Amino acid sequence: MRHRKAGLKLSRTSSHRDAMFRNMVTSLFKHQRIRTTDVKAKELRRWADNLITLAKRGDLHARRQALSIVREKEVVHKLFAEAAEHYGDRSGGYTRVIKLGRRPGDAAPISLIELILSVDDKKKKVKKKKKAKTKIDKKSADKKKDIKEDIEKKTADEEEKAAVAEEKDDTKIERVKPDDKSALLEADIISEDAEEKAKDETLEPAESEETEDVATEVKEPPQKTKDTESEA
Repeated sequence: MRHRKAGLKLSRTSSHRDAMFRNMVTSLFKHQRIRTTDVKAKELRRWADNLITLAKRGDLHARRQALSIVREKEVVHKLFAEAAEHYGDRSGGYTRVIKLGRRPGDAAPISLIELILSVDDKKKKVKKKKKAKTKIDKKSADKKKDIKEDIEKKTADEEEKAAVAEEKDDTKIERVKPDDKSALLEADIISEDAEEKAKDETLEPAESEETEDVATEVKEPPQKTKDTESEA
């Protein structure tokens, strides 16, 4: 008969088993729910119920007993501070086991073990979530406003730069006065006249050379006539 032999061995030594469940209980009270195998979840309920009864008792000896099991002091202080509010009306059944199915690797049955909170605690959680959402919405709205303001500033700066550039171009055009324009036109006319004169000068010596050649050609025949007369 198995008198005074509660609990499962789980193919582990006593030290390994105790260390494993101490870690699991700590994470359960820290995150309020964990995922593990069905057998471990059912065995973990015993550890969690024991610690919650100690927290409801609330004296120094109970706190020291809880500190000898739980790994983190902050988790124990939080548990003792909130145990009366969350579990004051309950005399047991502080946890819930929900079966999730089989694990993909080895097909082991998996369950979710979580702490059971009262209805008031759930309402408080919902209100906190709503407040957090409103804060996030405000932050996103502020970010959008900042982005819009930055875009508007950039566009305004670009428009100012474009206006300044246009003003500079206008001033450059205005600097050329009508007198200056007339002077430029006169300079262009003078340069055209000088080019025409240069062309005329280049053409004149060519014409003179052609006339000299014609004159030489005309003078040669009479010399030949004189030679014929002398021979006669």
